Amino acid sequence: MTQRLLPSLTPLDTALAVLLRGVGPVAPVELPLAEAARCIAAGMPLLSAYPPRNIAAVDGWALRANDLVGASSYSPLPLTELPAWVDAGDAMPAGCDCVLDADAVEMSGPLAQVLAEGVPGQGVGRAGGDTADRSPAATAGHPIDATALLLARVADVERLSVRRPRLHIVNVPGATATMQMITDHARAAGLDVIVHQAGTRDAASIAEALDVSVCDLLLTIGGSGVGRADAAVTALAQRGAELTHGLALQPGRTAAVGRLGKVPVLALPGAPGPALAVWFALVLPLIDTMSGRQPRRAVTLPLARKIASNVGIAEIALLAEERKAWMPLAVGEWPLHAIARADAWLLIPASHEGFAAGEPVDAYMMRE
Repeated sequence: MTQRLLPSLTPLDTALAVLLRGVGPVAPVELPLAEAARCIAAGMPLLSAYPPRNIAAVDGWALRANDLVGASSYSPLPLTELPAWVDAGDAMPAGCDCVLDADAVEMSGPLAQVLAEGVPGQGVGRAGGDTADRSPAATAGHPIDATALLLARVADVERLSVRRPRLHIVNVPGATATMQMITDHARAAGLDVIVHQAGTRDAASIAEALDVSVCDLLLTIGGSGVGRADAAVTALAQRGAELTHGLALQPGRTAAVGRLGKVPVLALPGAPGPALAVWFALVLPLIDTMSGRQPRRAVTLPLARKIASNVGIAEIALLAEERKAWMPLAVGEWPLHAIARADAWLLIPASHEGFAAGEPVDAYMMRE
């Protein structure tokens, strides 16, 4: 059976509403730090103050600043007791509030004299100076980044609570490069990704690989068009999926969206540009909802030149930042060189004819 697009293309807002219907944040899971990286933080453990006490921030001599007033190389100050030497990270000795460099204290047998003054806190890491008591390792709703992992490690936290939606990708033969690109984007977004390869491009083989029992979202990649060898939408329908085939989105017109049971499903085109456009326009909002992620930050800059768009269909433009302005690289059709150069993407609603040169626009970064 040949796949057919609907007589009229489905508006982007309608397609997104179909995907988001009844969808909320997935349940948090606790993961080891290495696995939690890039996932979206859920409830974070409260860290203890770090360092837990005053420590030496540098190697040197631990002393009391008030005892060093007037000391200089021209007027050395003799000490009645030998000072304590501390390595960086050592606890500060009682009564000491500064650390002087090694050459600031001159030793002569059992005697010592100081050649420089000190100030309270010099060379000292204050208790709680790195993290305050009862501070979180990360903010709920934001990705776990390298800083959050650092804070957790220094506080001896071994696991973090995150939301990590499970994504099942079924790749149709002939779309492997696109599948690998989407997989990389999914893992960068903190998803738990499982990839299956359909044996052949026919509907029966694709349908056999479709499984929503252990995922929160199902994607097929490739075979979403109306060519003689395209059968992904037919395969989904055979498994009972309710689908809308054909989107008012360019690139990405031949994608399909719907539900297989309670699980949102999307059939992405096999070409990199259309697949990536559907990822940005539909999959990202869906997985952000599932992850409980805070809204993504848009970067506002003026357009370096005009962007024209067709009313009635949403289009996505690829942009590069040049001289504090957005330079359009591609609109509607995305060659690979434009994808490689792009810094950001801009959604042009179906109701717009485009944007004038110099007009400020809100674009989302390709890589966060």
